[in-house]
Amino acid sequence: MHNGRPFILETRVVTGAGGGPEKTILNTPRFLTAYGYDVLCAYMYPPGDPGFEQLRRRAENLGAPLIGIEDRGPWDFRTAAKLLKLCRQHRVAIWHGHDYKSDVLGLLLRRLWPMKLTTTLHGFGVLTGNAPLYNKIDLFCLRWFDRVICVSEDLRDLCIRKGVKPERCVLIHNAIDTDQYTRRYPVQAAKQRLGLAAGRLLVGAVGRLSGEKNFIGLIRVFAGLVRDGLEAELVIIGEGPQRAELEQARAAEGMKDRIHLLGYRSDVTDYYEAMDVFVLSSVREGLPNVLLEAMAMEVPVVATAVAGVPSLVRHECNGLLAVPGDLRSLGEGLRRLLLDAGLRQRFAAAGRRTVLQDFTFSARMAKVRDVFDELLATPRR
Repeated sequence: MHNGRPFILETRVVTGAGGGPEKTILNTPRFLTAYGYDVLCAYMYPPGDPGFEQLRRRAENLGAPLIGIEDRGPWDFRTAAKLLKLCRQHRVAIWHGHDYKSDVLGLLLRRLWPMKLTTTLHGFGVLTGNAPLYNKIDLFCLRWFDRVICVSEDLRDLCIRKGVKPERCVLIHNAIDTDQYTRRYPVQAAKQRLGLAAGRLLVGAVGRLSGEKNFIGLIRVFAGLVRDGLEAELVIIGEGPQRAELEQARAAEGMKDRIHLLGYRSDVTDYYEAMDVFVLSSVREGLPNVLLEAMAMEVPVVATAVAGVPSLVRHECNGLLAVPGDLRSLGEGLRRLLLDAGLRQRFAAAGRRTVLQDFTFSARMAKVRDVFDELLATPRR
């Protein structure tokens, strides 16, 4: 307890300005505070990483208490010492991890400070470098956690197969603040505000520039549609290790004037409003926040039926689903939606309704609150 209120330590390792999980983590404190909890976000980051200042500003804008801990790698034991000091200083009741390292550290530090262990699995999308090893370590550790929150059904099934007791696995889908993601301008007015060509359809994609997002495949699909005579442009918003490859793919397709790599942006709502279609081309995901955001902003979507996506996008009802990794399937869905204004209008309205009914952040946090209350045997507030 901290001043009579249970204290939750949200922990995560980050490089740059972070990714999708930050949309959940940095929004968490203001909701849990209203439920009687105190919360601190403790982020481990590489020394001198300029992207962390962007993350710090995002936290300030959202009113999220944040502390940065410089982390020099797996063998930097000072990181563990600093986190243990935080646990003792704030008398942490619940450790909430969000990646393999924060999960491992939580398991180790619980030997030195009594606390409940929880984690949220956001997905195992990255499979390059050391990521497969880290994923195995994470899954091995989870069997000793008090609760594992999974954002999609496939992640929950995976945890159970790896030895986590079913009663400790909780399915809580990602969600967003629908007040923040609300359309203000119609598509054409939004294009005009951004200086985009009014006579061209705009396709948009948002995410880390890495292999699991399959943006190279998206570039090829889009280039084919343009060569077939479709008047359209593609914007890809995000930053990551594949930028150079994407630039080369764009040049190879002769699409420098039609495909725009806009880099990282802290707020993409202006671009959502200008999109005629949002496309998710990923081959690996959990349940991506960007898809929720696009649907909440009344942007019709085409998405690959990967992981938790079919729990959000219902084919022919509020969007179109494509076969993961099948560029022909993705291209057919994209072409159909771009050529059918009536279908776009129907999916735009249905997508917004879906998010409002089942994926609001306030409803998600009430479920998270219930998990924490149960762990601490705290009556509902």
